[in-house]
Amino acid sequence: MGRRRRPPELYRAPFPLYALQIEPEAGFLITAGGGGAAKTGIKNGVHFLRLEKIDGRLSASLLHSHDTDTRATMNMALAGDVLAAGQDASCHLLRFRSRRRREGGRGPDEKGSGERGPRQRKKPAATEPAATEAEPAAKEAGAETRQDGEELRVETLRTVQTDFGPDPLQKTVRFNHDHSLLATGGSDGYVRVWQVPTLEKVLEFRAHTGEIEDLTLGPDGKLVTVGRDLRGCVWQKDQLMTGLCWNENLPTPHDTPYRYQACRFGWVPDRPAGLRLFTVQIPHKRLRRPPPCYLTAWDGRGFLPLRTEPCGHEVVSCLNVSESGTFLGLGTVTGSVAIYISFSLQRLYYIRESHGIVVTDVAFVPERGRGRQLLGPHEAALLSVAVDSRCQLHLLPARRSVPVWVPLLLCAGLVVVAVLLLQTAFPGFL
Repeated sequence: MGRRRRPPELYRAPFPLYALQIEPEAGFLITAGGGGAAKTGIKNGVHFLRLEKIDGRLSASLLHSHDTDTRATMNMALAGDVLAAGQDASCHLLRFRSRRRREGGRGPDEKGSGERGPRQRKKPAATEPAATEAEPAAKEAGAETRQDGEELRVETLRTVQTDFGPDPLQKTVRFNHDHSLLATGGSDGYVRVWQVPTLEKVLEFRAHTGEIEDLTLGPDGKLVTVGRDLRGCVWQKDQLMTGLCWNENLPTPHDTPYRYQACRFGWVPDRPAGLRLFTVQIPHKRLRRPPPCYLTAWDGRGFLPLRTEPCGHEVVSCLNVSESGTFLGLGTVTGSVAIYISFSLQRLYYIRESHGIVVTDVAFVPERGRGRQLLGPHEAALLSVAVDSRCQLHLLPARRSVPVWVPLLLCAGLVVVAVLLLQTAFPGFL
């Protein structure tokens, strides 16, 4: 564990990647990024790919490339077939629909979508360690292609400005549990809540004095925000319920100031009503000898810290939780990727400098819908994207379990052997 090796490359985009989502029912992989408004020739777009198994290996084939003009997508949230994409200071609400294409037909071109007619999908090379069939097509103009017999149509439903700071930038977006609302946070420190799909503002309040780094919405309507002002806050609408204090149970307090980098809710496995909050804490300032980052699990109802563990000296850049709440995925600014078990916060998987540059987002393959079929014999599959334009696949093999009767049988056998040895050494012992 920790040995430097290269995981399978699932896909390579023609631009830096910043955000990642996986649609569970149809098995769509959605990646986004770009070069922004700089006139470097690097495009901006949202790519929709089909995840499927080919010869027992997970593969991604490009279905549609949605052009975002001069705006790079920095963050995304998914609710069914509706995608919320943070681009500069705005949130763009997109709807995508897939349908079978008639034999010999061409899909209609959509204005502003950057979609072209159908192309023949290329087969992956047999010598590749993992199927990367989208990669050759991605290097062509705009990487616009679609799978044989299938087309994807993307339409923009609404657009709204969500940040109004001096240098406005939306930094995070999340849907609530029933997808009726979405919350945004950015550089001005304000949380804004919007109705879906009209994007009418229903709530606005200042949550932090600095930038909002991340936010997450719980199933009971509570909102957790973390910011550059070193604070983590729990809100009920615009009312502050409590502040997070992650280090109150540490045996030795740190002199180094820490700030919260990411937060996510997750279910407790095998407990239908169990809820956990997970946060990552990183040093507020870069030091020559960096102190460790920390991972904390909280009670998702009372917001008391349950367990805090160090997660290495590499600065964590992103966090995600698997659908069942069993695993946590981490990416770092140095390009490393790790998987932790949520119960004990112990590391199960780690590849140092997997990307070689900052990991911008990670996402687990869902455990329902087509996700279970895509996982195959593996217990978990984590996808990571980075500024190096690569989407990598990280597979966690299923843990082998020993039936209860095996140790019982071994114990009984040891007892019988011990009795026989005693009988041999001391005749008449029995």
